[in-house]
Amino acid sequence: MTPRPTGRPARAVPWYREITPRQWKAMVAAWIGYLLDGFDFVLITLVLTEIADDFHLSTATAASLISGAFITRWLGGALLGAMGDRYGRKAAMIASILLYSLGTFACGFAWGYTSLFVARLVIGMGMAGEYSASVTYVLESWPTRMRNRASGFLISGYAGGTVVAAELYKWVVPNWGWRWMFWIGVLPVLVALWVRRSLPEAGDWAAQIGSRPTVSAGAGTPAGQGAVAVQGAATASAGGPQAERPNPFQPLFTGRLRSWLNTALAAAASAALFCVFTPLGTGQVPWLSAVAALCLIAFAAQLGGRKGWPLYVSLMATVFCAFLYSWPIQALLPTYLKTDLGYTPAQVTDVMFYAGLGTMAGCWLAGFVGDWAGTRRAYAGTLLASLCFVFPVFAVQDSLVGLGVLIFGLLALNQGISGILPKYIAGHFPIATRAASLGFVYNVGALGGAVAPVLGARLAEGMSLGRALAVLTFGLTLVVVILVGGNVPQRLARLVDPDVPDDHLVPAAGGAEAVHRKASPDVA
Repeated sequence: MTPRPTGRPARAVPWYREITPRQWKAMVAAWIGYLLDGFDFVLITLVLTEIADDFHLSTATAASLISGAFITRWLGGALLGAMGDRYGRKAAMIASILLYSLGTFACGFAWGYTSLFVARLVIGMGMAGEYSASVTYVLESWPTRMRNRASGFLISGYAGGTVVAAELYKWVVPNWGWRWMFWIGVLPVLVALWVRRSLPEAGDWAAQIGSRPTVSAGAGTPAGQGAVAVQGAATASAGGPQAERPNPFQPLFTGRLRSWLNTALAAAASAALFCVFTPLGTGQVPWLSAVAALCLIAFAAQLGGRKGWPLYVSLMATVFCAFLYSWPIQALLPTYLKTDLGYTPAQVTDVMFYAGLGTMAGCWLAGFVGDWAGTRRAYAGTLLASLCFVFPVFAVQDSLVGLGVLIFGLLALNQGISGILPKYIAGHFPIATRAASLGFVYNVGALGGAVAPVLGARLAEGMSLGRALAVLTFGLTLVVVILVGGNVPQRLARLVDPDVPDDHLVPAAGGAEAVHRKASPDVA
C-alpha cells in the first residue's frame, strides 16, 4: 500500500480538498454541537426579564441565574475532560451535549428560582465539557497544518448560536412564552444520537490511547508519573508492555489524606463560588473570591505536578485576562446602546447582529491567519490591530450604519481571534491529558467572564459607560498581547522544565505523537 505523502500538497489542490469526508463530518457534528451550546447559554439572558416577572425576582437575584453556570464550569470542564482523555473524545462530547440540553429542557419546567438555578448548574457543567470535548475531537481529527482553521471554524458556531437564539426569541416568546425557548433547547439530544451512531473517534486519541486497556485507578501507573503514562503508547506500539489509559485525576487521589483534602477543596471552591454569584455573598465577595482562587490554584499545582504547575497557573491567568477584555462588551454593549445612545430595541438588535456576524467572520479569519503566521503571532497581531477600533466604536453617536461597521471590525478582530484560543491552549498539553487540562484551565479562566461585567459597571460609576468599556477593553487587550505574544506561559514553564515542547498539536518530525499519528488514516 502506497503511504500518504507527508509534505505540503501541491498548490493546485485547494485546501478544502485535503480534508477527508470523515474529517468534514467530524467538524460539522462538533460545530452544530457548539452552535447549540451557544444557543442554550444565551437563552437565559434573552428571557431574564420575563422570568423575573413570573417569579417576582429582583434584578440582582435574576442576574444570579446567569452567573449560576459559572459555579460548575471548572468542575464540568475537568471531569468531562478527564472522561475524554480516558474513554474517548466522542464519549465526552455526547455526555456534554446531553448534560447541557437536558439542563436547558429542565429550565422550561422550573417552578421557581431554586429549581431554575439548579438547572443552570447542570448547564454550566455541560457547556464546559462541550468546549474541551469538541475542541480536542476536531483538532485531533484534522490535518496538522490546518488545526488553526479547524479551531476557528468550530468556535464560530458559538456566535452562530447566539444569533439563532436572538432571532427565535422574537418569534417564540411573544406567541408561546419564555418556557418554549428552553424546551426547544432539548434538540441537541438528536445531535448526540447522531454523533453516537455515525462518527469515528478522534484520530490522534484513537491512535495513541484507544487501543490501551482500561484498568482500575490504582492498578497502573504510579501517582506522579504522568509523563511516563504519556510515553507509554510509544512502548506499546513498539511491541512492549501495553500501558493503561490515562487517568488525569490520579494525582489528586493517591492516598486517603490527599483524597479527603481535595474533596474538601472542591467543596470549598464550589461553596465560595456559589456565594460569590448569589445574594448570599453580599458584602463578602473579596474574601470569598480569594478562597475560591486559592482552592483552584491548589488543584492546578497538583494536576500540573512539580514541573507543570507554572504552565497551568499562567494559562489560567491568560484566559482570565482574555475574558476580562472581551466580556465587558459582550455583556454590557446592549446596555450601552440603550442608556448612552438611546437606541430602540430594534436598533439594538441590528447592532447585535453586526456584532455576531463580525465575531463569526473573525473566527474564520483567525483560523487562516493562524495557519499562515503561526498561532501566537496571529493572536497577538490581530489583537493589536483591533485596538484601532476600540475608541472609535464608542465615539460614534448618531450613525447606526457607521456604528455597525465599526462594531463588525472590532469584534471580528478582538473577539474573533478567540477562535484560535482552543488551539493555543491545547497545544500546551499532550494527548493523554489534553482534554482534562484544557477543560480545567479554560473554564477556571472563564470566571473572568463573570467578573468583567461587574468591573465594567464599577468603572462606569466614575465615567460614562462607553468610556469605561473602551478603557477596560483597550488596557486588558494589551495585557493579553504581552502574555500571548511574549509566550509568557511557556517561558515560565521552561524555567522549571527546559524540555517543554513548542506545540504538542504540531510536534516535531519524528516525535512520539507524530509516530502515533501515522497510524490514523484520517490525520495528516
